Amino acid sequence: MKNNNLIRFVQSLVILPVMTMSLSIPGIQNLETPQSVLAKQVNIEASGLVAINQAIAPVADVSANSQVTPKEQMLKVEAEAIDSYFDEHDMPLKGTGMTMATIADQNGLDWRLLPAIAVRESTGGKSACTKATHNFFGWGSCKVSFKSDEEAIETVAKNLGGNNPSTAKHYDNKTVKGILHEYNPPSIVPRYAEQVMAIMNTIGDVDMTPTVATTATSNT
Repeated sequence: MKNNNLIRFVQSLVILPVMTMSLSIPGIQNLETPQSVLAKQVNIEASGLVAINQAIAPVADVSANSQVTPKEQMLKVEAEAIDSYFDEHDMPLKGTGMTMATIADQNGLDWRLLPAIAVRESTGGKSACTKATHNFFGWGSCKVSFKSDEEAIETVAKNLGGNNPSTAKHYDNKTVKGILHEYNPPSIVPRYAEQVMAIMNTIGDVDMTPTVATTATSNT
């Protein structure tokens, strides 16, 4: 009977440490029980998930920013310059900047040409043609109406860019000054081209460089 009790006592000493303790054996470091290994594995996996989640957000932000192309950035800068000019002079055409910049780009025109003509012809929409709707360019001697401001911009840009077969012989492959001489010849309106080009320079430089905000980082 005493022998049986002794055996059970020894078994309890051997089995319990295996379930709850780490063993240290010379030459083998950190030999751990199944329970301690499982607990550490859970902690490691949890830490890994946190690290993964923390790394995902910056990658998503970079991807979103990379969707904006250099051309889109440039058009935005040009549009803001046009709208800023209209706004500073309290002109009704404020808000058409992006349309003008985009349509000018599509037709190979200087981005400042359309707003400058609109300023010269109607003070940016303040004195648009009275007998024609949405005609702030004086197009067709104020005898042509448009359904919207956008249609007016598209029509005039298409013609000045030489993309209308009916008028291409007048405007195709012309410099800005050449286009303006056709638009309003010096014999009819002296110095018209010079006046429009002066307005263009007031609106902005021909090459607008987008301002990119940068944050300086230090390794110290």
